[in-house]
Amino acid sequence: MDRAEFVDRLDEELRTDDYADVDASPNGLQIGRREGEVETVAFAVDAADATIEAALDAGADALVTHHGLVWGGLDRVTGREYERIEPLIRNDLPLYVSHLPLDGHPTLGNAAGVADLLDLHAREPFGEVGPETVGLLGERNEPITVGALSGLLADELDTGEEGVQTLAFGPEEIERVAVLTGSGTDWLGEAVDAGADVLVTGEGKQQVYHEAREAGINVLLAGHYATETFGYGRCRR
Repeated sequence: MDRAEFVDRLDEELRTDDYADVDASPNGLQIGRREGEVETVAFAVDAADATIEAALDAGADALVTHHGLVWGGLDRVTGREYERIEPLIRNDLPLYVSHLPLDGHPTLGNAAGVADLLDLHAREPFGEVGPETVGLLGERNEPITVGALSGLLADELDTGEEGVQTLAFGPEEIERVAVLTGSGTDWLGEAVDAGADVLVTGEGKQQVYHEAREAGINVLLAGHYATETFGYGRCRR
């Protein structure tokens, strides 16, 4: 496939331009040229030394990641920035990045993957970022206890040694679930206002303990990385 066509198709499907004013990540083709051909694509959550090396070893023609190398601007390319960018340019390996657009995609996104895992239906957008959203709200087909929901996430996600941290301050029986992957506890108030029994996210800030307790809502923290491995598995299809 022509590289420009590959980039344009991702931009269109993920609505990259719609998130341009609300995301610190420059989404889309972040490093590289539009000219060239793409046959083999490597997908990863993070653009890091290990994933760049793995993509090159696999003979990939493009690397697509959730977390890129540029956040809110790039002042100069020296030190660690140079060490990461130089192999991409030297080997003509373009880096395509999709941060919030992938989080918020209703079918391909990270939140959609978690919602599928938790068997949520009647889904609606959740997690407002300006005019866009980056999460999903849905209903369980059958109620589930907080402990069972935590166990399901622990069994199915690569949570490592951390496991799933459970703040059980809400109903014991869970029906209505808010999902926002990565670092999503800033949207705890929105989850409460939406009538969610639980907010499922990756990691939280220190104050979420007291905020959840005072609001009477459950919070499950399943790991930033663990909750953001769904999107690129779907983009590969």
